[in-house]
Amino acid sequence: MILDTVNTSTPEVTQEVTPEVRLLSVLASEMTRQQLKEALGLKDDEHFRKAYLLPALDAGLIEMTIPDKPCSSKQKYWLTGKAVRLWPSAAVDDLQQTRRMVCGNRVMA
Repeated sequence: MILDTVNTSTPEVTQEVTPEVRLLSVLASEMTRQQLKEALGLKDDEHFRKAYLLPALDAGLIEMTIPDKPCSSKQKYWLTGKAVRLWPSAAVDDLQQTRRMVCGNRVMA
């Protein structure tokens, strides 16, 4: 009886991790679409684009390194200043340092 009470009165709590959060968690530096997809363990291009990439771009969490040429074969993505503020970690500090080197000490928002 006690076991039944414990099992029914303590439901499991699971935290939902959104695709955007998963994407931010694997974004180690400037990464291509293919590198991001592989880091997430995804295979389907269309699913990755619709569920991960576009929502993160629309939310302003990541940005293109070549925004004038979104279809460029050299296109990469990196965290924005907004993502850095929302995702505090040692990895983000490394990303800020990389961006300073690439952007001449100008961290873009």
